[in-house]
Amino acid sequence: MTGSDDPVLLTREGRTARITLNRPRAVNALTHPMVDRIDAALTACEADPAVAAVVLTGAGERGLCAGGDIRAIYEDARARGTASAAFWRAEYRLNARIARYPKPYVAVMDGIVMGGGVGLSAHGNVRLVTERSQIAMPETGIGFVPDVGGTYLLGLAPGELGTHLALTGTAIGAADALLCGLADHFVPSDRLADLLADLTTTEVWDALERHVRQPPPGELARERAWIDTCYRADTVEEIVDRLRAHPAPAAARAAETLSRKSPTALKVTLAAVRRARHLGPLERVLDQEYRISCAALSTPDLVEGIRAQVIDKDRTPKWSPGTLAEVGAADVERFFASPEPPGPDAPFGPAARATAQEVPW
Repeated sequence: MTGSDDPVLLTREGRTARITLNRPRAVNALTHPMVDRIDAALTACEADPAVAAVVLTGAGERGLCAGGDIRAIYEDARARGTASAAFWRAEYRLNARIARYPKPYVAVMDGIVMGGGVGLSAHGNVRLVTERSQIAMPETGIGFVPDVGGTYLLGLAPGELGTHLALTGTAIGAADALLCGLADHFVPSDRLADLLADLTTTEVWDALERHVRQPPPGELARERAWIDTCYRADTVEEIVDRLRAHPAPAAARAAETLSRKSPTALKVTLAAVRRARHLGPLERVLDQEYRISCAALSTPDLVEGIRAQVIDKDRTPKWSPGTLAEVGAADVERFFASPEPPGPDAPFGPAARATAQEVPW
C-alpha cells in the first residue's frame, strides 16, 4: 500500500486492485509522474493472476479527474520547453494501453471528468457514471484541441453530437454520456461503495447486475435534430451561421458559446474530429492528436487561454487571430504536419512497460 500523501494510491482489495488519483484539492489533475505510476500499476496487475479487475477512482468529493495539470503546461509553453510533449507521449501511450487492457478496467466516472480524466476512463472496458457525473472535453476554451483520444471518442458519437461537444466543450451528465458512447453503465452514487465492496469478492458482471440502474433523462437526445442539422456543415463559419439561424434557443446559446472560443482551436478541432472518423484504430488518432498538441505549444492561444481561464481568471482571452475569417487552411494544416512522424514503437505503439517490481502493493 502506498502512503496517503502520494498522488496515486495503490491498494489491493480481494479480487481487485484499486488505483486512486489522490490530488483532491486539484480535482486529481494529472502529472507526468502520476501517469508513470498508473502505467506501472497496470503492468503489475496484468502480471498478477490474483488480480481479476482494476478499479480507477478519484479521491475527494469533486470528481475523478479534471484533466492534466495545465498550470504546468502553461509554464512549459511560455518557456518553450519539452516537458509537455514528454507528458503527452506518456499520457497518450497510457490511453492506448487502457483501451487494450486485457482485464476488466472499471473506471468510476463520478463527479468532474474532463480532459485527461476522460482519457483515463472513457477508453476502459467498464465505465460507470453517476447522477453527479459531469464529463467534458473543454479544450477549445483554452486555445487547445481535444486530446487523450477525445477526437476518436467524439468522432464515434451518434450523428454530430461529438462535433457539438468537441467545439463547445459542453459538460454532459450520465444519460448523455451513455448516449454518446463515453460510458457503459449508470450506478447511483449512493450505491458505489457497495458496488466496490462487491467487486472485491464477485465477478465484475455479477456485481454490476446488482447495482446498475436507469439514469435520469439527459438533454442531447431531444436536441439531436438541431445539433445534426447545424453541425454537419463543412466549416466552423457555416456551423455558426446555421446555429444563429436555427429557431431552437439552445442553438443560439451554442453559437454564443462558440464566439468565445479560440477561432484557431475551433477550426483545428473540427478538422481533427472529422479526420479521426477515418483514421482507423485509436493509436492512429492519438498520433494525430500528438502532432496537434505539440504544434499548439508554439501558438499564442494556448498560453493566452490558460492565462485567462486559470492564471489571471479574467475570462477575457485575446485570441490571435481573433476571428474565424483570419484562420486560413494553411494555419490549420500546420497542426497536422508537426512533429515528424514517430517510429513504430513510439509514441503509441507497443512500448516497454514499467516492471511489476516498481509497484509496492
